Amino acid sequence: MSTSELAYTYAALILHDAEAEISAANLNKVVKAAGIEAEGYWAPLFAKLLKSKDLGSLITNVGAGAPAAAPAPTAAAPAAAGKAAPAAAAPPPVEEKEEEEAVSFDLFD
Repeated sequence: MSTSELAYTYAALILHDAEAEISAANLNKVVKAAGIEAEGYWAPLFAKLLKSKDLGSLITNVGAGAPAAAPAPTAAAPAAAGKAAPAAAAPPPVEEKEEEEAVSFDLFD
């Protein structure tokens, strides 16, 4: 992400938080007030994009539209090719935690 794009992203968030209109002019004012030299073509692009979108819902639904990751293939994958799968897989062995031995010295003695 370029510095200009990031500047206009933050400017849009600032305008949204201030409940001000997200227009190209307002975006440019915020970026200029921040002392950032940015390409001017970003302001109309952001204004046009956010005019048809609700920025509040975009903020609250970040990542909500992403599809769930596919499960990793397992050893039972060959069963899908026509081989019979075992009725129940054995659970992995549970490792017992070892008790910590009492240390007979003090670090600061």
